[in-house]
Parts: sequence; structure tokens; C-alpha cells
Amino acid sequence: MDLIDDPSEAGNSPEFSVTELSGAIKRVIEGEFGHVRIRGEVGRVSRPRSGHVYLDLKDDRSVISGVMWKGTASRLQTQPEEGMEVIATGRITTFGGQSKYQIVIEDIKPAGMGALMALLEKRKGMLQAEGLFDESRKRPLPYLPDIIGVVTSPSGAVIRDILHRLRDRFPRKVLIWPVAVQGERCAPEVARAIAGFNAMTPGGALPRPDLLIVARGGGSVEDLWGFNEEIVARAAAASEIPLISAVGHETDTTLIDYVSDRRAPTPTAAAELAVPVRHELLAWLGGQGARMSQALSTTLVRRRQRLSDLGRALPRPEVLVEGPRQRLDLLGDRLGPALIAGVQRRKVKLSEASGSLRPATLRRTVQTARRDLDRLSARLAPALARAVAAKSERFASRTARFDPAALTAQTATARRDLDRLVAGITRAGQGQTQTLRRKIDAMDRLRETLSYKATLARGYAVVRGDGDVVTTKAGAKKAATLEIEFADGKLLVGGKASGAAPKKTAPKAPDQGSLF
Repeated sequence: MDLIDDPSEAGNSPEFSVTELSGAIKRVIEGEFGHVRIRGEVGRVSRPRSGHVYLDLKDDRSVISGVMWKGTASRLQTQPEEGMEVIATGRITTFGGQSKYQIVIEDIKPAGMGALMALLEKRKGMLQAEGLFDESRKRPLPYLPDIIGVVTSPSGAVIRDILHRLRDRFPRKVLIWPVAVQGERCAPEVARAIAGFNAMTPGGALPRPDLLIVARGGGSVEDLWGFNEEIVARAAAASEIPLISAVGHETDTTLIDYVSDRRAPTPTAAAELAVPVRHELLAWLGGQGARMSQALSTTLVRRRQRLSDLGRALPRPEVLVEGPRQRLDLLGDRLGPALIAGVQRRKVKLSEASGSLRPATLRRTVQTARRDLDRLSARLAPALARAVAAKSERFASRTARFDPAALTAQTATARRDLDRLVAGITRAGQGQTQTLRRKIDAMDRLRETLSYKATLARGYAVVRGDGDVVTTKAGAKKAATLEIEFADGKLLVGGKASGAAPKKTAPKAPDQGSLF
């Protein structure tokens, strides 16, 4: 008989096992309810590691459990979140393990535009609270990137508009990462594309872009919803490469626009933000070059005029050497007579000294000195004997007064006093030495700070000419040789090709024989 038929009045009620009764209920419910569509609010949502999604659908009076298997959940364009009003399509079944019925959801969508906007505002508030929208974390775009990475569909008009605009403004290398720009594959592919571009090696076989553009044409909110997903916004925020978002038209706004470094109203505008206009840049460079040439020419003319003015204020070289030349001639005329007069004076002195040197006089002086020596030597021996005797008596008297024990005690006391004084002097000397060492170290650090060597280490140099420091261009021109001192050594620059001063010839020594 049928399990749900009432038992006959004459027979006893049949007995069913729990599994039999659960299976019968399952068949009845699944037979009565095939595919159904349920509108309700999402309650509790659970996502275990298996990948399945368990949730509750509720209204103001009832709750029904729902489950989405892993394959269905991965294909959804919009993931269910608590508080979202949705329309779920699936089949009603039972779960005997917990004696409950549930809906196996095969598709779930937000219940209208209001639900999508509420979900968008919720995500926007969460990301804003994390600081992903802050202007302080956004980086400036490179002025002229070498390589531009574009994340978009390779078959749409967007990529053609970007390439055409880049070619008109400033041709650059472009790497295209093809992605789906709408549907359930949009969000994960865009997030992987941004992460993939960031994972490239700078300067590698496939070089890493200097700038990223995420672009898509206009569309409805549902078409652009992939760019409102959290994984896309977080991937754009985590990008180390500056990123321009160009999703939709000027009035369309998605979450990626808030976290990107710059937002472009259209894909074409993104290309204009990425590179400058080449002709305008060339014209600007030409104008700057002309201004620089004019400024250089004006500076040279002004310096030449200044040099000419200073040259007129200086005296002529002939005037500078007239006085020294006259003094040289005057001293040259006085030199010969002065030498002759000096020789004559020395001859007179020599004659006077030689006149007093006579042999007889020298012999008398030697004899007198010898007699005095003999007389003094005769008196020396008795005087020495008396002195030795007197000193012996004084030594004997002093020796008698010496007591070894007293000397030992006195010596010990003196040694202790000496050790104490030596220790005090040592401590004082060490303290004074440390103080002086600290002062010397401080003065040495001050010397290093004030020394011109530190200035040389920053890229400066000292120029010396003929032994003196040269501080002007005129001084450098006058110097015969230049010595340039750098931080790591000195460099000697050779003499000038022309205009060098002639070497002075040493004056010829006078013939001494002619003087005497």
C-alpha cells in the first residue's frame, strides 16, 4: 500500500524505520515541489572549506534553509551576503540527517536595483573604513611610461580606442591581458590580471609595465557589477604599479574607481592621462632650448662686458714694472763699488790682525803660561790631601749618626707616602688625560666638520695655481700650472701653451780671484 494512505480500520498500523519514513517524506516533497523561485532576505551565511555555501532565506514570519554546492557557488556573478534581498531558484528537498527540509539553490540574484545598490553601499563603507579610498595612499602616475599594461577585453572597441589614442599622442609599448569584462568570470579574471602584471620582473624577458589601465565600455549596473566585487577592489589597492580605472562612461562609478590611483571618465581619457602629447612636448623642449641658448648668450655678453670694464680699470703691465726696473738699474750700478769697498775693508782688518802675530811674542806667552802651570801643580797635591782628609772626617761623623732601624722605618714611611702620592698623581693624571682626550676628540670632530676636506667629499674641488689658491677665472689664466685637489687626491694640469713667463737666469758668480 502507499505509505501515506490511511491504514484500514480492521488492520494494525504498519511500522516504518526512521530511514523509510524519511525517504517517503523526501519523495513526497520532491514530487510536490519541483523547481521553485523564492524571494526573501538572506540570513545566516556559512562558507566551509569544502566550497559549499549554506544560508537561510527568511521573511518576517518564516525561515527556510538553503544550500549551494561548490560548482554553483563558483559560477555566481553576485555572491549572497547577509541582509541582501534575493530571488533564489532551486528545488526543495529534505535532509534526513537533521529532519529538516531545504532548498538546493541553482541560481540566486539580487531582488532588483535596490538590493544591488544596498550591497554596493555596504562594500563601499567597509573598504572606506579600511582606508583604501584615502588620497594619501594614491601614487602619482609616471610622466612618460615605457610600457603600459591594459586589462580589458581584446575584442571590444575599448582596446582599439586606447591603442589609437596612444599612437596619436605618444606611441608606447602596450601589453594586453585579455579578460572577461562582464559576467561571472569578470571579477576573478580582472583580479588575476592585476596581480599577474605586478608579479612580472622589471626588465625581464616580458618586462613589467610602468602603468596599468583597467578599462571597459559603458553598460548597466549588472554589466559593470564585476568591477564592484571586493576581490577586484582589493587587487587594485594592492597593486604596486600605478593604476588608472576607466570603467564605463563618465557617469558610471564602480568600486575600482575609488581605490585606483586615478579615475578616467572614458577609456580614451585614460590613454590621454597615461602619456603626454609628443608634438607639444617637442615644442616645449624646443622653446626651453631656445630660452636656454638666449640666456647663455646674454650671460656671456654680460660677462664679457664686465671683464672689459675691469680690464680698463687695471694699470698697464709696462707701468707696473717701470718702478722695479729703475730700482734694479740703480742697485746694479751700486753693486760693483760696494763689492770693491767691502774687499778693501776686509784687507785692512786682516793686516791689523796679522801685525800683532810675532813668533817672539808667542814664545814669551807660552813660557809665562808654563811657569804658572808648574807653580800651580806644586800646590795641587797638598791641597788635595787636605781636602780628602776633611771630607773623610765629615763622612765618618755622619756615618756614626746613621741608625739602620730608623733608616728602615723612615724609608718605609717615605715609601708609603710616596706610593700614596704616586697613586693620587696617577689618578689625577688619568682624569686630566681623559678630560684632555675628550677635548681633543671634540676639537678633532670640530676640525673634521670645519675642514674643507668634508666639502671636497661633497663634490667640490680646490684649485691652486703657482702655489696659491685660485678663486677667479683671471687668476687661473695667469697661473703657469694648475693643481686641482679632489677628495681622493690631487691632479696637476700642465702649463699653458703660450704666454708662459720666461725662466729667470741665475746671476753669474763673481770671479773671486779678481776681487783679491
